[in-house]
Amino acid sequence: MSNNVHLQRRSAAAVFFLPLITFGIYSIVWYAKTRGEVNASGAKVMTTWWILCPLGLFWYLWSLAKGIQVATGLGTGGNYALLLLLGSIGQTVVQARMNGASRGVSAAASAPVTV
Repeated sequence: MSNNVHLQRRSAAAVFFLPLITFGIYSIVWYAKTRGEVNASGAKVMTTWWILCPLGLFWYLWSLAKGIQVATGLGTGGNYALLLLLGSIGQTVVQARMNGASRGVSAAASAPVTV
């Protein structure tokens, strides 16, 4: 299965409201932190600086979605569409999905095995 030990659980509400309060700066912070955690989980995501290039954003978001898929087992296309089309709302949904995936793995790891 996937190795999502390094993914930090964040409040989905904070991921939604902080970009509004910080005028979008937290979105860049979320991309950078999520990229670092996904890379620590074994995926290879390109550097966050690509979001400053006009067409680099598409490539970076695809790379991040693939990294999230490697780290959590969630689908690449859905995460890419959410991040690309919905902005901070998409980040909120992706963060909630990552939280759910890590909770599911940790609950499965702690559940007793019966034969």
